[in-house]
Amino acid sequence: MIRINLLPVRAAQRKEKIRTQVSVLCLGIVLVCVGCGAEYIRMGSKIDDKAAEISVIEQENNQLKKKIGEVSRYKKLQADLKKKLDILNVLKEGKSGPVHLLNELSLALPDKLWIVDFSVSGTTASLKGLCFSEKIVASFMRNLEKSPYYRNVELGVTEQANVSGVKLQRFALTCQTEKPAEKR
Repeated sequence: MIRINLLPVRAAQRKEKIRTQVSVLCLGIVLVCVGCGAEYIRMGSKIDDKAAEISVIEQENNQLKKKIGEVSRYKKLQADLKKKLDILNVLKEGKSGPVHLLNELSLALPDKLWIVDFSVSGTTASLKGLCFSEKIVASFMRNLEKSPYYRNVELGVTEQANVSGVKLQRFALTCQTEKPAEKR
């Protein structure tokens, strides 16, 4: 039997060409879909990795915040302790300061001179007293100037007073008090 191709050859070739192009197009679409799927999976994996990193960093951040809180608490505690130590040092200085001032005052007192009033306000000391003569007051002032605890001794007033029938000199003087440098 003889076969006869009733379709023209060109039409058959054209159909074959279209079929090939459709196959290539479908194959291309499939390859693009596979590539997109692979990229989607790869990006999803990267996103998961970054999310895990963010979680770890947030945990570290929270731990560091706790440590920062502890450090600030320790700094506050340190500042409180420093204040307390400063107060203790001031109290310690205040405890021994008046003792030294009064001791030096008693060492500077000449015979026949009496202190009636002694007051200290800040670094200024005020003295009021009685004696038999102005020479004794001058001697007392020189003795105070020699002391390391008193400086700038100034006579405010000296006047004659009659106390219980005895003529005495009443005087008032002021001076600056200071703590001498510690010996090492």
